[in-house]
Amino acid sequence: MKDLIHIQNLRLRCYIGFAEHELREMQDVVISMWLSTDLRPAGASDDPADLLNYRTVNKAVIRAVDGARFNTVEALATAIARVAITECGVEKIRVAVYKPGALRFTDSVGVIITRRRRDFLPKKARRKAAKAAPEAPPEGADEG
Repeated sequence: MKDLIHIQNLRLRCYIGFAEHELREMQDVVISMWLSTDLRPAGASDDPADLLNYRTVNKAVIRAVDGARFNTVEALATAIARVAITECGVEKIRVAVYKPGALRFTDSVGVIITRRRRDFLPKKARRKAAKAAPEAPPEGADEG
């Protein structure tokens, strides 16, 4: 089992949506991330060199999202996962993206996705990795 680093409620502004008013004005988005990593080495050594630097991940996500344009929260969540995995070395990430005020009478609406390194490999490498790796249990199967 992997440990998790949780970055909770990062608030950024970007262009999100495809309605006319959404194309003109930046909107707030709230992002939470769960970074899957092994925290045992850093826990045992108390050495920052032994950990996944979550500040680096946070800064990379800010650079990728702040002021950018996305049609859907799904595309935004995927872009966040791609940055964390391909630029920051995260093996697996769960990303929640919320769009406050998107629906009347609600606090927000959002999506939660889980992505792994293999999700961002080229197709040929993805097929090769799928053949080599045993099928993972369904999401949440180890939670109880």
